[in-house]
Amino acid sequence: MPASQQKVIPHLWFDDHAEAAANFYTSAFDDARLGAMTRYGTEGFEIHGQPEGKVMTVEFEIAGYHMLAINGGPIFTITPAISFMVTCETVGEVNALWDTLSDGGQVLMGIDSYPWSDRYGWVQDRYGVSWQLYRGTVDRSGQRISPTLMFVGAQLGRAEEAINLYTSTFPGSSIDGVLRYGANSGEAAGMVQHSSFRLGDDLLMAMDGPGPHQFTFTEAVCLLVPCDSQEEIDHYWNALTAGGDPAAQQCGWLKDRFGVSWQVTPVALLEMMKDPDPKRVARVTKAFLQMKKLDLAELQRVYKGG
Repeated sequence: MPASQQKVIPHLWFDDHAEAAANFYTSAFDDARLGAMTRYGTEGFEIHGQPEGKVMTVEFEIAGYHMLAINGGPIFTITPAISFMVTCETVGEVNALWDTLSDGGQVLMGIDSYPWSDRYGWVQDRYGVSWQLYRGTVDRSGQRISPTLMFVGAQLGRAEEAINLYTSTFPGSSIDGVLRYGANSGEAAGMVQHSSFRLGDDLLMAMDGPGPHQFTFTEAVCLLVPCDSQEEIDHYWNALTAGGDPAAQQCGWLKDRFGVSWQVTPVALLEMMKDPDPKRVARVTKAFLQMKKLDLAELQRVYKGG
């Protein structure tokens, strides 16, 4: 899937090792490359607290899938509530990725044979990002990596509600399948054991996670929605903020009613931030740091010096 066609781009928040993490992932996966990098300027220091010149964001692709990393400081912590399902065609591929990603990490489910795959394992890598590796067949989308949302704690039992909201919000979406917990599953009976759905052409997965869990969704793994127009920005912002946390709305970021974080961001802003002119970048940075929902016309005005 070409990065330009992705409707949802996972955005990973690190303390200060976004570049190291991006290098690690692009060395672990095939069909991988580093993309554009931005750096902090003096503008907005009172908000972000990062020194001038430090790497701010790094774009990268792994297995042809576009992702973004940011150095944001020790504010948010990545948790397994959003992991990345990786489809491998062979047992050898699973084993190779497992060996790399588990080095210095933490095993969440040991690599073994399970009813759903003859080779599967769940690992949290050295940077805190969680990966579910399994041998399977890449579906018609050709997408090998899929964000997987697990609803636990106070959000337990809400996976289906979330899927319905997301697929009704993104045009061209569909629900591919929902597997439910059986009647003998106690409190989980009828909840989503596993599901796959598409936001546009992007494949995502979701599940309810019964039992005790010491984590939930955080801003450290959010889903960035690139928008071409203010109309698109308004549409996604209004739909995803409904019933969400108003205190978590800043700079195009929001937290929806399920606690999942999103960034509703104009594509033009992503390009503005790559401009080699530091004065333009500073003007745009100052403007968007003062916004909640992003105003594309205003960003374009200050970018041009108006």
